[in-house]
Amino acid sequence: MALFGWFKSNPTAAGKQQAQWREAWTRAVDAEDASQLSRLRSELKILAPAAEDVELEQEMLDALEALVALRAAADNGALPAVDTHHRIVGSDICHFSAPASLPDDPSQPSGRVLMTNHRSLFLGGARGGSVAWHLVREVIRLDRDVLIVRHDGSAAAHFRFNSFSDAVSAAFLGRRLKGTRGGSTL
Repeated sequence: MALFGWFKSNPTAAGKQQAQWREAWTRAVDAEDASQLSRLRSELKILAPAAEDVELEQEMLDALEALVALRAAADNGALPAVDTHHRIVGSDICHFSAPASLPDDPSQPSGRVLMTNHRSLFLGGARGGSVAWHLVREVIRLDRDVLIVRHDGSAAAHFRFNSFSDAVSAAFLGRRLKGTRGGSTL
């Protein structure tokens, strides 16, 4: 109990603990390491009384849980199939749909990101966008942002999602789908 009192009287220590927890979470997500889930959950329970607010960290933990479930399904040969009524999807299989914005656009339009077995789509704002998976070299996630990079090194898309779960799931699925070269679902 004295430890919690020390954290409360020393907010800098609680802030450092939160920063360390976030770094550990980032390493676990980047490595798709399910074994870190219980440790991070336990550490968050210890951190919660000492920190002013751990709502963001709880959202991050939820994202890791979603990633663990998504990876298990993908490893068993099943990417999610999202029923969408968007005509633009056509005969593609939609694996992901979530609200997002385009932070690099001056107007920062909001819309929806769809990921199909053939491409990534942004529907919203004055101009939508589409990037075929065979043109993608890399999918990068940083916090709630996902960047899709073309083979020539140029940015094909930059999405800012409303939640860590959406960003982590989009990055995971984008990396899986770019590896398919637009044919199969895995």
